[in-house]
Amino acid sequence: MIISEVKDRNESLINELVDVWERSVKATHLFLSAAEIALIKTYVPQALDGVAHLMVGEIDGKPVAFMGIEENKIEMLFIEPEQRGKGLGRQLVEYAFANFNVTEVCVNEQNPQAHGFYERMGFAVYKRTSLDEQGQPYPLLYLHRAQD
Repeated sequence: MIISEVKDRNESLINELVDVWERSVKATHLFLSAAEIALIKTYVPQALDGVAHLMVGEIDGKPVAFMGIEENKIEMLFIEPEQRGKGLGRQLVEYAFANFNVTEVCVNEQNPQAHGFYERMGFAVYKRTSLDEQGQPYPLLYLHRAQD
């Protein structure tokens, strides 16, 4: 996988990344209904356009993963379902460690695979909320990584 920071967030790329996001969420966020996913999807282009640093992972010139970073926090990380378990998430997070000194991430508690992944990457839970950032009943886990 080739990782690059996106400078030109053109409509075509944003649409491709929204498609990656949707497939990834449907595979990992089993607690969300189809209607909830459709509603959240309407906000994804703005999130992709607004995040400070947007990294895209490509295989054979096709986006298969992406990660957004704001200050020292991973704000988003999504991977094509058929690419999961192949080390792409690890590559992206290690890139974030090396290039952005990332120390924070937040995950849905109801997504235990993401929680476990970030713990394996050296993060630990320091806070839990019973509602998500939109006030919905989806508990969030806030994780911090100790500096090396």
